[in-house]
Amino acid sequence: MDTVLIQGDVTAQRVDVIVNAANSSLLGGGGVDGAIHRRGGPAILAECRALRAARYGRGLPTGQAVATTAGDLPARWVVHTVGPVYASREDRSALLRDCYANSLRVADELGALSVAFPLISAGIYGWPVEDAVTQALTVLHAATPAHLVEARLVLFGADTYATAARVAAGLS
Repeated sequence: MDTVLIQGDVTAQRVDVIVNAANSSLLGGGGVDGAIHRRGGPAILAECRALRAARYGRGLPTGQAVATTAGDLPARWVVHTVGPVYASREDRSALLRDCYANSLRVADELGALSVAFPLISAGIYGWPVEDAVTQALTVLHAATPAHLVEARLVLFGADTYATAARVAAGLS
């Protein structure tokens, strides 16, 4: 699977799967989650409500992933995953890596060929960008999915993209 870095808006990616850095409620919020729900329209929220009623009454656990329609987004599906809140005194990096690994697994089970990820937990959840990129690329480079041929890490803003490019060069 090829992994590429892109500066841009994850909601504008023409891929099979767009990954949502969701909150555990699955009912929308701020940042990427709010943008996906706004641009994707009410079909995403309707499926998220159904998931809450049927399987996730207490919310989607951190690190897990679940798929819904993509609604009006330029994708077939949205895979929702809940990233961990950064804590300097507790290593939650395994949970962050689980977000990427479980999202890849769900996307691959759907038969997706392409997936676009935001930088999970690096917004309001406070994860340092450099380490967030390292965690993401560690999983994406090691993955061997059956169907997926491309994973995009979509970085919002020139500074975030520059940091990601520097980290990626160091991992090569």
